[in-house]
Amino acid sequence: MTKRTPLAAAFHEAKYQVPGNGPRNVQVLKNVLEGLDGSLDSDHYGTGELIEQFQSEMAALVGKETAVFFPSGTMAQQIALRIWSDAKGSRKVAYHPLSHLEIHEQDGLKELHHLEPVLLGEADRLIRLDDVTGMGDDVACLLLELPQREIGGELPAYDELEAIAAYCRGKGIKLHLDGARLFEILPYYGKTAAEVCALFDSVYFSFYKGIGGIAGAILAGDESFTTSSKVWKRRHGGDLIALYPYFLSGRYYLEQRLPRMAAYYAQAVALAAMYNGCAGVKTKPAVPVSNMFHVHAALPAERLEAILIALYKETGIGLTSYLRATGESSCSFEVSVGDSLGRIPQAELARAFEWLAARLREEA
Repeated sequence: MTKRTPLAAAFHEAKYQVPGNGPRNVQVLKNVLEGLDGSLDSDHYGTGELIEQFQSEMAALVGKETAVFFPSGTMAQQIALRIWSDAKGSRKVAYHPLSHLEIHEQDGLKELHHLEPVLLGEADRLIRLDDVTGMGDDVACLLLELPQREIGGELPAYDELEAIAAYCRGKGIKLHLDGARLFEILPYYGKTAAEVCALFDSVYFSFYKGIGGIAGAILAGDESFTTSSKVWKRRHGGDLIALYPYFLSGRYYLEQRLPRMAAYYAQAVALAAMYNGCAGVKTKPAVPVSNMFHVHAALPAERLEAILIALYKETGIGLTSYLRATGESSCSFEVSVGDSLGRIPQAELARAFEWLAARLREEA
């Protein structure tokens, strides 16, 4: 068992934790299986009525012809870009410099598929229309991540998104959605999943981010695209003998949490305002556009850690389990709002932030 840092230990010992949906323990699966008939037939190497019905439901949800369940989003997205690359006969694919494919996958796209990423725009901002129009017609596919996690979960204006989609369509460049947090952005845009996904040729979304399932992802598109994706899934070893613990948990928690996304978003906006009321603290974005945002503090990580541990012990409310140093005298962490925040009595949460604000005023 990995030893927890002092901050992580204090966070997990607190009575309440602000971010997320609760502990990711075996109970997550037990909740799913308790209401199911134990004689229900499993899927078998990605086939069978159970998984095929589920995939049809997910395709309808995002307004695509077909959908395929993958055990890993990393696998699904690399395969999507490979399919579009082969279709155009170009090795070039474009995405943000801080895309998951670029910074978290050990160069899998390059080493396994020999694709050539075109890093579009600047690391500290969103991809813009003028970045797209200047990238060259030889790009096979543009991947857009909504929201852009590594810069705080920012989103482009919807009309700019529409303009990017129209440009790519006109140039024969496929547009792929990294929608790991697809459902979390819908309240801000005021759109359905199908309306957003209509702008894209292929779509990925995750079951373990805001939805809170065990693992797994959907890759959706037209029949030709998903048929090719199944071949690549087999090549990647993604056809496990049974996938039902993953997709059944995805369905279970999607049904629970999809209706709550607007509430998570509203709670994130209110929570960010509380952080921004503390001296030396700001959120990015200043006003969240989904249920997630980043908190930046003008304090060394070790100093803020000591303050947070004291806060957790004093108030019983844990704000984060980690800090990331961003400089000698600054640090940050990510907040993702789910079920947990709604369980905290508002008076106790307000008292915790009053305590934090007072301590940070002393540090200023």
